[in-house]
Amino acid sequence: MIMRNFITICVLAAVVAMLASCDVRSGTAKEEMEKFSGSPTPTFAPPSPEPTPDPADSITVDVSVEGSTITVLGYKVKKNAVCSKFDRVMINGDDNIVTIKGGCSEVVANGDRNQITAEASLAFVLNGSGNTVKYTKYVNGRRPTITEPIGGNTLE
Repeated sequence: MIMRNFITICVLAAVVAMLASCDVRSGTAKEEMEKFSGSPTPTFAPPSPEPTPDPADSITVDVSVEGSTITVLGYKVKKNAVCSKFDRVMINGDDNIVTIKGGCSEVVANGDRNQITAEASLAFVLNGSGNTVKYTKYVNGRRPTITEPIGGNTLE
């Protein structure tokens, strides 16, 4: 009985040793693994920060005061607006021409082919296509954020 257990243990040990030495990968997989096992991991450099706007290209706005909402509604409307207290401008319609003075918190265009000239805004949201937006200054030296879900707009 002891001899039978000893033989069983020896056979099991031999099977385990044989299975441990087997490589279950195919020849192609083994070659690919050996080829790439010494490849270094690439390093990624952080993107370079955007240059700070020139102070002469900025307007100072008190962003702690929330202004009102200025609305332009219609088709082929020409309108001038002034953001005097960090206002929000909503343009709803198509083919409008809007000129905005002052520093705005946000300019939103819900429509197509609007022509917007803004002195400065912290954000532009263009929910349409074919819109042209031009701005000349930065609010407190900060570049505006641009949200453009559809695309096809021009921003200068």
